[in-house]
Order: sequence, then structure tokens, then C-alpha cells
Amino acid sequence: MKYTKSKMEQLVSDHPDLKKRLKVLMKEMELEKGFALKALYHSEVTDNGPYQKDYQDLDWE
Repeated sequence: MKYTKSKMEQLVSDHPDLKKRLKVLMKEMELEKGFALKALYHSEVTDNGPYQKDYQDLDWE
């Protein structure tokens, strides 16, 4: 599975809890949106993360 910024943005827009986590990451860690999205990808999507299936399903839309 490969990281794609556009898919990650779609996943975040589909899940309000991810949107909140993104904003917290950006504020607390002082990260730009692109870096915060990638951090969320690695923590929530990869290695059987809770959003892995939702991320993979974006390929079929």
C-alpha cells in the first residue's frame, strides 16, 4: 500500500475524528498539513491500523 496525499485528504474528510486528530497534530507539533497527513497515515492506516480498510476502499471509488 502506497501513501497518496489526495487519498489521505479524502479519508480525513470522510472521518471527523481523523480531522480532529489532524488539527491537533498540526497545532501541537507545529506541522504543516502535508507532514501531519503523512504522520496520520503512518499511525492510523499502515500496519493494520483502524483506517486501513477505509483507505484501501478509496481505490475503488
